[in-house]
Amino acid sequence: MISQLEREVTFRFLKTRKNDGFLNIISIFSFIGISLGVAVLIIVMSVMNGFRTELISKIVGFNAHAVVQPGNKPLEYIQDFDFAKNIVSNDGEAVILNKDNTKGVFLKGYQESDFKNLQIIKNEEFFGSKNLKDNTISIGKTLSFNLNVDIGDIITVMSPAGIQTLVGNLPKQENFKVVSIFDSGLSDFNENIAYINLETLESFFNKNKDDRFIEFYFKDPKNIEIHKKNLIALFPDAMVYTWSDMNKSLFSALKVERNVMFIILFLIIIVAAFNIISGLTILVKNKTREIGILKSIGVSSKSIKKIFFLVGFSIGTSATLFGVFVGTIFSIYVENIRQFISNIFGISLFPEDIYILNSMPSEININSIIIIALCSIIATILVSIYPASKASSLDTVKTLKYE
Repeated sequence: MISQLEREVTFRFLKTRKNDGFLNIISIFSFIGISLGVAVLIIVMSVMNGFRTELISKIVGFNAHAVVQPGNKPLEYIQDFDFAKNIVSNDGEAVILNKDNTKGVFLKGYQESDFKNLQIIKNEEFFGSKNLKDNTISIGKTLSFNLNVDIGDIITVMSPAGIQTLVGNLPKQENFKVVSIFDSGLSDFNENIAYINLETLESFFNKNKDDRFIEFYFKDPKNIEIHKKNLIALFPDAMVYTWSDMNKSLFSALKVERNVMFIILFLIIIVAAFNIISGLTILVKNKTREIGILKSIGVSSKSIKKIFFLVGFSIGTSATLFGVFVGTIFSIYVENIRQFISNIFGISLFPEDIYILNSMPSEININSIIIIALCSIIATILVSIYPASKASSLDTVKTLKYE
C-alpha cells in the first residue's frame, strides 16, 4: 500500500522547480521518448495488421479459396458441398498482341453461368457484360490502360499451344472481343489476369475436360487449414492448394517484418526508459538533503525506495498512456493524414504500384496495444528499481552532515 505521505512526497518531487532545470529536461525527454516509441509502435503494428487483413480480403475476395487439381486420374465433380460453393475451371498462360503493345497474361476459363457468380463480377467496379461467350474476354482495369483498349475492342491472343501448318508448327492465335473490365483492387491482379469462356480456353490451349480442376469458395475462408484437411479427405488422389499455400511466402515475409519492426521500435522505448535512470539518479543527488530529513523524522528506507520508484513509474506510465492515445488517434486517421501530406507536399505516399493497395490500411488490435503498453510499463518499472534502491540506501547522518 502507498501511504498519504509517500503520495505527497512523490507528487512534490514530480513538480518542476527553477533549480531543477537540467533534471526537468531529462524528464521531458524521457516522457517524449517513451510516448513517441509507444505511439510509433502502435501505428506501425496497426498499419501492418491492416495491410495483412486487407491483402487477405483482396486475395480471398477475388480468388478461389482452394483449388483441387487432378492427380493421376480426372476429378469426380461433386455438385454440392455443405461448407462451400464449388465451380469447374481451367487456366493457361498466353500473350496479348495489340498494335505496338505485347503483354503476357494468365487466362482463367469459366462456364458462362459460373462466371456470373464470381465475387469479382458482383463488385461495383465491374463494367460491361456478364455474359462470357465464345471468343469474348474480360480484362482488368490496369491491363486495359496498358493496352489502350476499351469495351468492344478486339485484341489478338497468342497461345503457346501449336497448330500444324504447311510451314511447320506455329503458335495458335485468335481474336477476342473485350466485353467487360473489372477492378479487383489489386494492381497485379488487374494487370495480369483475364477471363475467357471455359470451352474456348480448352480449345485455345489444346486441353480436354480431364484437365479441369475445381475451385472452392468457403463461407469462412480464414479457417483454411480445416477446410484443406476436409478436401484432402474428399480427394485423396488430387492436389489441393489453398489461398494460404499460394501466398505463403508473402504472408511469411509480412510476419517476419512485423516481428522485426516490433523489436526495433521497442528498442526506442527501452532507450527512452533508460533516461529515467539518469533522471532519477540526478533527482536522488539533488534531493539528498530532503532524503536525510525524511529519514530523520522516521520515514523508513522502504518508503524512500517506494517514493523514488513511484516518481519513475509515474513518468513512464503517463508517457505510455499518452503514447497509446496519440498512436490510436493517428492509426484511426492514418489514411486522412496520408492524403493531407500528399496534397500539401505534392508527393505520393504509399504508391499503389509498389504496395498493391490503393489506400493505407489500418487495423487497431486491442491485444497488441495492451501488450505494447504492458511492455513499456514493465521496462519503466525495471529501470526505476536501481535509482530507487540507491536513494533508500543513503546514510542519514552523512546526508545531513554534508548538506
